[in-house]
Parts: sequence; C-alpha cells; structure tokens
Amino acid sequence: MRKLLLSILSIVALLVSACGGAAVGPTTGAEPANNTSTVTSERCGDPSKLSKSVSFYNWTDYIDPDVLTMFEEECGVKVVYDTFSSNEDLLAKLQAGATGYDLIVPSDYMVSIMRQLNMLKELDHNNIPNLANIYPRFAEVPYDPGNVYTAPYQWGTTGIGYNLEATGEVPDSWSWLFDPEKAVQFDGKISLLNDQREVIGAALKYLGHSMNSVDPDELEEAKQTILAIKPYVATFDSDSFGDILVSGEVVIGHGWSGGYFQDIYASDNENLGYVIPKEGGVIWTDNLAIPLTAPNPYTAEVLMNYILDPEIGAMISNFNYYASPNQAAEKFIDEDVLNDPGIYPSEETLAKMEFLEELGEGTLLWDRIWTEIKAEQ
Repeated sequence: MRKLLLSILSIVALLVSACGGAAVGPTTGAEPANNTSTVTSERCGDPSKLSKSVSFYNWTDYIDPDVLTMFEEECGVKVVYDTFSSNEDLLAKLQAGATGYDLIVPSDYMVSIMRQLNMLKELDHNNIPNLANIYPRFAEVPYDPGNVYTAPYQWGTTGIGYNLEATGEVPDSWSWLFDPEKAVQFDGKISLLNDQREVIGAALKYLGHSMNSVDPDELEEAKQTILAIKPYVATFDSDSFGDILVSGEVVIGHGWSGGYFQDIYASDNENLGYVIPKEGGVIWTDNLAIPLTAPNPYTAEVLMNYILDPEIGAMISNFNYYASPNQAAEKFIDEDVLNDPGIYPSEETLAKMEFLEELGEGTLLWDRIWTEIKAEQ
C-alpha cells in the first residue's frame, strides 16, 4: 500500500509540474447559516443551511444548462460552473491548490485514486434520499461500495464515430483506426481522444490485451501501434470530437458515446454514426463527489440530490445522450435514447466491455509511454 501511495504521489507531482504553477479554484464563500433567498421547491433541502453559491466542476458539454438554471431559481443558490477535459486534468487542478470546488465528477478509476489520497468527503445519505433511485448495480461498485463517497452521474462507452460516406461500411472494429493499411485511407481525417487511458486502452484492446494491462511488452506493442498510425491522425481531442466529425474535418474518430450522439442527433447528415467495436471497449461510470476541501458540502449534497431526481436525471440524459444510472428516470427518457444500442448496449456487447481500473505503480509506465507517443513527430 505504501509503495502504491508513493507511486500515486509521484504521478501527482508530475501532473502539478506540468500545470505550470498553482491552480486557483472558484472563490465561493464558506457555507453560511440561514440563506435568506425565497425557496419554494421541496427539492432544495433545508433553506437555512444552503449557501448563497455552490461551485460545480464537471466535464465539457455534460449537463443541460436548464438544470442549473432551474436549481438556481428553485433553491436560490447561484451555481458557479467550470469544466475540465480529462480525469488527469481534474486531479492536477485539485492537487495544484484549487480548494473552492464543492461538487466534482471523477470517473470510476479516478475515484479510487482520490480515495487513496484522502481527497473526498464521505456523503451524508440523509441529505441525498434520491440515492434510492439508482439501479442496484451502481450501488455496489468496486471503486466505492455502498456509495460512501460518490453517487453515479452518467455512464457510457467509448467507441468509434464515423461518416459512412467516407468509410463505405460501418467500421465495427478497432482495426479501422489502428491498422495502418486501413488508417492510411483516412490520412489527416482521424481523431483520437486526448486521454492516455482511452487511447492506449483502445490500442491494447485491438491487440487482444486487457485495457488495464501493465505488462511492459504489451504496452510497448500498443505504443508502436499508435505511433504507426499517428501520421494519419489530425488531432487528439477530448472536447470537440463530435463537432469535427459533423463538420467534416474528420471522417472517423475515437470518442465517448454521448459526445458523438449529441452532435450526430443535432445533425441532418444521416451518414454519421457511432459504433462499439466488436472487440469491445471501455465502459465507464462518472460520479458526483464532494472534495474534502469543499466550502459548501451541505449545498453540494442538495445539488447532488437534485440531479438524482427522476425528471432531472432524464433531462440530463436527453441532453447529453449518455445512459442514466437513475432507474426512476427511465420513464422520462426519450424512446430514441433508450432504444439506441450505442447508448444502452445489449448484454452481449456489455460482456466485452472493461472498466478502467486504477493501475497502481503501472501508472508511471503508462505516463512515460503516453509522453513518448505525444512527443513523436
């Protein structure tokens, strides 16, 4: 355990130095007693305990803005909203000294790291009765059994977005991205996520290995596979990969299900699609959590409970096209979303998927390989 902790702390040091200085979090005041705002909604907890504002640090394009507006109007609490692009960015920001965030959204493996670093506050379930709305399988997850530190926010998969006009057929294998003979036909029109766990993991899956491998030979093989197709890659992008597929800047790419569906559903181009490769891929859960340094933990729990309301949960899935862990929300979710196998995969497909796990000391090897991949010209 001590070796593992030292490894994690080393990783954090590298991340912090890469940030170029200490980060500054949002400037929200500590939770005051007796919020004088008029609160009419029953979804707002105890008005006397609410702070005047709450700071929410979330992934890009991941919540319906109307949800935040509704919370502000119903509860009289201003939401200070900020976004990040990867779990590593989130960790680096908090470790660099950002202490003003009340609610954050780490993925499964990052929850494990943050727990080991004592970065998360235990939840008071009395303030989050809507935890009863989640599917049972999300209540006993390996990274946080019993939802002691987290509540599930959304879940989804990572796969391939494509333009059928360019590919000619549905690219249902990772070979469309990682086989140089296939990739060359899309020279300068491929995008990959700017995320080491996802990109290296996808290459490992293509090669028949676990996406959580820490075997040096397998990781070297994955590195060489990525470097072989890197000349054909237009960009590593975790924020606008759906936008650039719709615009035609790329014709095939690697990205998160909902990120593609948001833009595909908004487009009139019927040639655009998303597919989970036949080899399988990443299945993940993003989670609501409260940093140990949060100045307004009670208000954060009220916002968390608000998000877990069935109708609010459905609003979020209908906006971002990710699957909801909220069982009670299902009756409010659009039929097109519920019936899309790219959003709610079959059990057969799910059996081929892997959760990204905390890598322990292997993280240093992954970091080195990712640095070498990104540095290669």
